[in-house]
Order: sequence, then structure tokens, then C-alpha cells
Amino acid sequence: MLMAKMISTFDQMSGGRICINLIAGQNESEVEAEGVRQPKEERYALMEEEVSILKALWTTRGPVHFQGRFHTISGAHIRPRPRPLQQPFPKFYLGGGSRQAWEVSAKHSDVHLFWGDLPERIAENIAEIRRMARAHDREDAIGFGMRLQVICRENEADAWEAADQLVRHATERQKQEMKTLYNRSEANQRVQQLARDYGDLLMPHLWTGITKVRPGAGIAVVGDPAQCAATLQQFIDAGCHSFCLSGYLHDEEAERFGRLIRPILAANNRGRLVA
Repeated sequence: MLMAKMISTFDQMSGGRICINLIAGQNESEVEAEGVRQPKEERYALMEEEVSILKALWTTRGPVHFQGRFHTISGAHIRPRPRPLQQPFPKFYLGGGSRQAWEVSAKHSDVHLFWGDLPERIAENIAEIRRMARAHDREDAIGFGMRLQVICRENEADAWEAADQLVRHATERQKQEMKTLYNRSEANQRVQQLARDYGDLLMPHLWTGITKVRPGAGIAVVGDPAQCAATLQQFIDAGCHSFCLSGYLHDEEAERFGRLIRPILAANNRGRLVA
């Protein structure tokens, strides 16, 4: 109830800019430190229930009743009742590599986010999740995106030097932690397996190096503006319409992306770039 009220209020205050990112957690010790005791499989089931309740609270005219495995709600109202500005509700994003994550996305997500992978593998995964979404009459409603790092410089050699600086002082302990602390996450396992199978490069400008020192989105697009744009274009052509991109330092990389890469993508995808 409180979550539904807060999201509605922030969506109204922000002019409809709220998006909801669904996360079941990667590191079990971190999740337990926050007081969550359910194993990951149960957390996805809990997530599915809670998203169902949120959507019901925002769309039902009258009291909401819900009987689930984790929650029982009888006659719930949101008072005062500001509905989200975005109708029927804000967009839901979910990133996950497990079948259970895909099932939640197929039922609820507006955008399923992938971490770095080969474009042909992403296209296959998109087709499979769309098939799963068909059971909920959402085959055309769900969209797809990529979560990547970007390391762009006007000169390719400078980009690779910047990439190397990020990991050159990584210790063996740090590298080992990446292999053990996040081994319950199938998406992390996939990223680590890609690094083992392909080494530093999945493709000429898709680099696995950051996976040595951080979990999650550790695969980076590296190169000059044309090379970075061409690599991102392969994921657009595979079926991704949304991109969650970051870099080091975040503000400087965002400025370079907007100045150097985005104009190329806009020219090659006329009418398709929204923001």
C-alpha cells in the first residue's frame, strides 16, 4: 500500500518520469544483511505477487482483494487516491538471466533488460521471452533493452587505454570474489562464462574486462564513436529498443556519448530514438 502511494505521488510530482526496476538481488549475503531471508526462487515469487498487487491498486475501481502465497489483502484502498500520471501505471523494468526472471518479465515487464552478450544470443532470448509472454497476451507489449558500459574516446587507442586503467590494478582477491560472491545469479554466471569462453573480447569492440572487478553489467562497448555506434547498432538490429548505459566517470562518459555516439545512432535510426 505504502509503495503504491509513494510511486503514484512521485510519478505525479515528476511529470510522469518514474520507472520501476524489479530486482531480486544478486549476492545472498547482501540480501540477508538487509533482513531478507527468502531464497532467490521465493523472492521472484514474492516479486510477482507484489507487482500484481501494485497494478491492481492502481487500476481497480473500488476495493482490492488479493489472496496469494505471501500476501492476503481484503478491501484495500489507496487514500488519498492520486493515480500515477502514467496510465495505466509506470513502466516496469526487469533484468535477469534465469527462467524465473523471464517468467516474471513475460507477465509484467514493459522492458526486459539483458546484460552484455552476443547479438545473436540476444535475438534468440528475445524470441523466447516473447513466446513466454504470449501466454499472458503480452507478446507485443513487452520490449527489450541492453545494460552496458561505454568507454568512448575520439581515438580508439585512447579508449583502450582508458579501459585498461579501470582494471589494471585489480587484485586476485577481487577477481576471485567476482567468481564466488555472485554465483547464485544466472545472469552473472553467464557474464563470467562469456569471459572464460571468449577472453577479453566477445566482438572487436565488446570487452569483458570490467567483469573481473565488478558484478552485473561489466561488459563494455569500447572504441571511437563510429566503432561504439556500430556495436550498439547490432543490438538495436537484434531487437533492443532501450539502453541503460553508464561509464567511468559517469558524467564525463554521458557527455561523450551524447556528443559523439548519439548523433550517429540518430542518423542511422531516424524516427526511432526517443530520448
